[in-house]
Amino acid sequence: MFANVTHAQFRDALGAAGLDTSALTVRDGVTAATRSDIVDTLSNKVNSLGFSGAQVSVQSSVGGGAHYIVVEVPNADLAEVRQLVSSRGQVRVVASHPANDSAQVNDTVLTNEDIRRVSDAQMQQGSFGSVPVVPITLTASGGQTFSNAMQQYGYTSSAGVSNCQYPNGTPGDEYCLITTRDNEVVGSYGMGQSLADTMNRGDFQKTNSFVLQTNSMSQARQIAVDLRAGALPASLNLQQGDVYHIDASLAQRFKPLSFLTGLIAAIAVSLVVYARYGRVKIAAPMLVTALSEVVILLGFSAVSGLSLNLSHIAGFIAVIGTGVDDLVIIADEVTTEAVSSDRVFQSRFRKAFWIIGGAAATTIVAMSPLAVLSLGDLRGFAIVTILGVLVGVLLTRPAYGDILRYLLTDEN
Repeated sequence: MFANVTHAQFRDALGAAGLDTSALTVRDGVTAATRSDIVDTLSNKVNSLGFSGAQVSVQSSVGGGAHYIVVEVPNADLAEVRQLVSSRGQVRVVASHPANDSAQVNDTVLTNEDIRRVSDAQMQQGSFGSVPVVPITLTASGGQTFSNAMQQYGYTSSAGVSNCQYPNGTPGDEYCLITTRDNEVVGSYGMGQSLADTMNRGDFQKTNSFVLQTNSMSQARQIAVDLRAGALPASLNLQQGDVYHIDASLAQRFKPLSFLTGLIAAIAVSLVVYARYGRVKIAAPMLVTALSEVVILLGFSAVSGLSLNLSHIAGFIAVIGTGVDDLVIIADEVTTEAVSSDRVFQSRFRKAFWIIGGAAATTIVAMSPLAVLSLGDLRGFAIVTILGVLVGVLLTRPAYGDILRYLLTDEN
């Protein structure tokens, strides 16, 4: 219930409605199901804005008396995140029209629940120039209800078509369609002749397509985000929450230790490989190739804005481990006997590459469900692993083969 009433007033109202309130418990707050809906909606919102690595979860206070929604968004502006979570994102289309040829009446004809698909905000040519719009597709029931309401209220009649003088229209104009977000007007426009004709013919239900006009492109983008994510079932009290900001410079403290750890790991791998083959010509290129995969993946992370967390780091480790295994397979296959010619080397390399390609395909197929489904940290691990496997098969493994071919055939 969203109303400023006391517990006693709420209990009395339920009793007046004929309900037994003897065993009724009234408390402030929301249910676990509502909290779950809020987490899902906020997750959709932050993901739709491209906040890579963002996480939304529920945390409880000691004793479980209070519950908090925790939103973690790396590489984002604090004001932008606050604005994102502060609004419920309730979008409505209100029909403002005359009733009985007298007073103006406002009726809600569309809400978030009536919309099935939302396209990206765009500029569209209208009667008064180019205007920002959000193309939408209504559900079957939503389209039927909307079409019936437009005909019932007179929007499809000669008096109702294009009666609202957009962009200067206000809720007081006759036959205006008004887009609101959290009860704030963000667009006012009239019914177009072509849309009215399709409703009068009964063809509107074939497509259920409609466009929401707004006053600015930023509002159109926000409307698109709200419609995709859905409206929050309850408002968030940001005044009772805390905001923490961790400066990126903090990571500078970990750089020396990270570099030292990586160096130790690289030296350990080099010693093991050298002990196995006893030849610098094989061990050195293998180490350089393995490190190049790390550089390529880090470069991709930097370009795409991917914020690395523990799941991504685990994916890096998995990629490096499988990468060294593949390089060992190549080295073993081409060095079983002396390489007498370039043709002999290519034959052996192709045999090893078929083994590597089969293993890579198996890994990609196994990781694909985790990369597609919303499974939290597992998704980040799967994406990095698949990307690393593709980089290895398409770039680094063939490059290592070319290096070995040059070095080994040069010996003979």
